[in-house]
Amino acid sequence: MATVKARPFNFELDPSHAALIVIDMQRDFIEPGGFGETLGNDVALLQSIIPTTSELIAGFRRAGLTVIHTRECHRPDLSDCPPAKRERGNPKLRIGDPGPMGRILISGEEGADIIPDLYPIAGEVVIDKPGKGAFYATGLDDVLKTRGIRQLVFAGVTTEVCVQTSMREANDRGYECLLATDATESYFPRFKAAAIDMITAQGAIVGWAAPVAAILEAL
Repeated sequence: MATVKARPFNFELDPSHAALIVIDMQRDFIEPGGFGETLGNDVALLQSIIPTTSELIAGFRRAGLTVIHTRECHRPDLSDCPPAKRERGNPKLRIGDPGPMGRILISGEEGADIIPDLYPIAGEVVIDKPGKGAFYATGLDDVLKTRGIRQLVFAGVTTEVCVQTSMREANDRGYECLLATDATESYFPRFKAAAIDMITAQGAIVGWAAPVAAILEAL
């Protein structure tokens, strides 16, 4: 066991049963011209965590631990994309529309893929998910159980949407969850802060939170 200095109290990390899950570090969310920017967001905020997320991934790789990546994307025929998801709001581009990096959030298109700086290496699991949570309509739980994983460290975007949703799903399934605070980000800084407060409230009701340096030190 290794102690991570975390909120709201120290997290006892068991590397032999831990995995890193990097949520949705995709070109459509992080690069100019992608879906995130078409919604009116400043993607530079999300780009700021690329270095720390890279450090965290590298630390898990050096330790020989499981690294899992997720991508929010849909089938080309949109059969797994509810109309309520595609049609809400008034973005410049909608899911499935042609964009500068291919069809928006469609599996196999350049924009739906993970950014080059954080790209998975051979042997790392990539989970394509049609929803916000990493467990919904995916085989993630089976992957984790097969590998004997009981603790999850989370990174990625956005903190209050896909990251928090995935942490809550994991919490309900009995996993102990730790959020890497400087390897996650939101288009809205106040939303990130509020999400971390909600996650760690009431004695880590959803999970713990710690900076990348503290996690790497424990590893």
